[in-house]
Amino acid sequence: MSSQRILDVMTTTPVQVKPTSSVGEVAKLMREQDIGAVVVADGDRVTGIVTDRDLVVRVLADERGAATQVGAAASGHPVCLSPQDDVDSAIATMRENAVRRVPVVENGHVVGIVSLGDLAALRDPDSVLGEISAAAPNS
Repeated sequence: MSSQRILDVMTTTPVQVKPTSSVGEVAKLMREQDIGAVVVADGDRVTGIVTDRDLVVRVLADERGAATQVGAAASGHPVCLSPQDDVDSAIATMRENAVRRVPVVENGHVVGIVSLGDLAALRDPDSVLGEISAAAPNS
């Protein structure tokens, strides 16, 4: 079992939006922050996660507009991790749930987000995914 914890690898400044935020606002936020996912939260309660791909597949492809609420595009009821969970458990959780990003929650508050890329960069930094994940943004 791994001694490394999610706390050691997670992004500690996850961007959060309300379910009522428009997808247009969220898309601009993703561009400004150079990120591909945001946590959707109603107060302290995580209600979903939305990715750039979700915006394309669930909004643009359905010809819905930028005013669409992000809650309608988000993956609802996301699996969450604790900062104290070990990396091996996180990998198993991502594999079992076929997800690439997981909010990290402590005492009911979102404190981070961990991605498949974060774990690849930690476990196999010379892999293609590890190298891409560790590279500087290209935007």
